[in-house]
Amino acid sequence: MPEPRDDHLAPSFGTWLRELPNLPKIWSSPIRRVRLPADAGEVSPDEDRAPVLVLPGIMSNDGATSLMRRTLNAAGYDAFPARLGMMVTGITQAFFDRAEARLDEVHAQTGQKVVLIGISLGGLYARVLAQRHPEKVALVMTLGTPFSGDRRANNAWRLYEAINDHKVDNPPLPDDPRQKPPVRTIVIWSPHDGVIAPACSRGEEGECDRAIEVPERHFEFSASRASVQRVLTILNEEMREIG
Repeated sequence: MPEPRDDHLAPSFGTWLRELPNLPKIWSSPIRRVRLPADAGEVSPDEDRAPVLVLPGIMSNDGATSLMRRTLNAAGYDAFPARLGMMVTGITQAFFDRAEARLDEVHAQTGQKVVLIGISLGGLYARVLAQRHPEKVALVMTLGTPFSGDRRANNAWRLYEAINDHKVDNPPLPDDPRQKPPVRTIVIWSPHDGVIAPACSRGEEGECDRAIEVPERHFEFSASRASVQRVLTILNEEMREIG
């Protein structure tokens, strides 16, 4: 049997330790100033950019996505918080039901298909929501989301099992997040991720439409200005492609 490739293994302890200095960026996200990238472009008053629903990761809430949402708003998008509360556990039917209701609410309020951006665990919810409700979703973008491969190829599965009533490879939802939703699906991954094996957030052929490598570490995905600006640039490109 062939040995697993390095990018399919949980990141090393040293790579995990290098994540820790980035935690303050998450906590300070609500007060950090917005900076738009140079290629953000002018938004005309009559331009109607898509609504965006941002889903946070485990052990975080909408505060962690504040900088991203405020940046998207400044660039002309209508970015919505998930309103799921603190994601103190992993995949649960209750959290999914609330995410599903929130998608329904944003879709009904705006009358448009919704862009779903999911950070880490939030990306699993985004993919499943788009699988079940493609008529309400314009695009799925995941950041550092372990949707593919071995669900123990990360440095969080022990914590996950400690705070949940199920094993990491036996979640309560029947959906398979590896299956590409029937909408445009973008995955953002990093070889420097200290939490998730890069291959698990990049996926295999056919599991996404576009996989984009970035230099961020895991805890920078939603909270560093460089990462948020990169997300905005990618989103602009994708929305122009969709038309």
